[in-house]
Amino acid sequence: MGTVGVAGYAAMLCAGLAAWLLVGWEQEVRRARWVVAGGPVEERVPPWERWWEVVRARVRPEWGCLPVAGVLAVLGESVIPLVLGAVAVPVVGRRLRARELARARWRRGDRVIALCGAVSGELRAGGQPGQALRVAAVDTGGLGDAEAEVLAAARFGGDVPEVLHRAAGAPGAEGLVGMAVCWQVSVGSGAGLAAGLDRLEAALRDERDRREELRARLSGAWSTVGLLALLPMVGVLIGSAMGADPLKVLLHTPLGLGCLLAGGVLEAGGLVWARRIVRSGEGEGV
Repeated sequence: MGTVGVAGYAAMLCAGLAAWLLVGWEQEVRRARWVVAGGPVEERVPPWERWWEVVRARVRPEWGCLPVAGVLAVLGESVIPLVLGAVAVPVVGRRLRARELARARWRRGDRVIALCGAVSGELRAGGQPGQALRVAAVDTGGLGDAEAEVLAAARFGGDVPEVLHRAAGAPGAEGLVGMAVCWQVSVGSGAGLAAGLDRLEAALRDERDRREELRARLSGAWSTVGLLALLPMVGVLIGSAMGADPLKVLLHTPLGLGCLLAGGVLEAGGLVWARRIVRSGEGEGV
């Protein structure tokens, strides 16, 4: 393969490691700020992050598998990497969409916690329940897509608990069930709604902090899983540096193709197994 092939492999490995380490470092910084501040911290978004969000909105990240596969196909003089890259596109896309949904669920949960505190603050300031809910919902966005329906029920005397129960069906908005119960008890028995929302906010905040602390403790395990996923590439790089030309062996010989197939199956099985172990530790399942 020569010096050019080794240099290409080294460049790809360095780029992958840099991206992986950067993401992991940013996650650790966010977790540290979370622990110190006791909740989410507003951060100024750098210009390059805004640019990256625009790029991501136009081009899905999973399509990056195809250029990488094309480089490997050229270096290995085989179409097999292209086929594997095409197969990887929907798999990676599904994984990225799952991560986006998880982030959206966490953000929605944070907004529900903020909504409880804001409604309680408006009530203690002398506002009526319906008015307090309308003001807090606009300020925090804690009702999500159901905001218009809930605000209409609060404004025109509708069944607010029932609407809150329906809004709680969105992932991450489960805390609205507690708000609905507090609202129903307050209307039915005259109990203090502000006090109930304060207790609900404290319970939701404690649960969120507990889960975030657990995620922070498991971040090392996730880093280990990512590092293990990179080891096969390291082996190919070492073989190329020694002049063994591993891509030619893997892509152009029957024994190499068998090893590639077996290694891919074992790699995928190991990643799935490690992911199940870590996710079970997080208490979320797979």
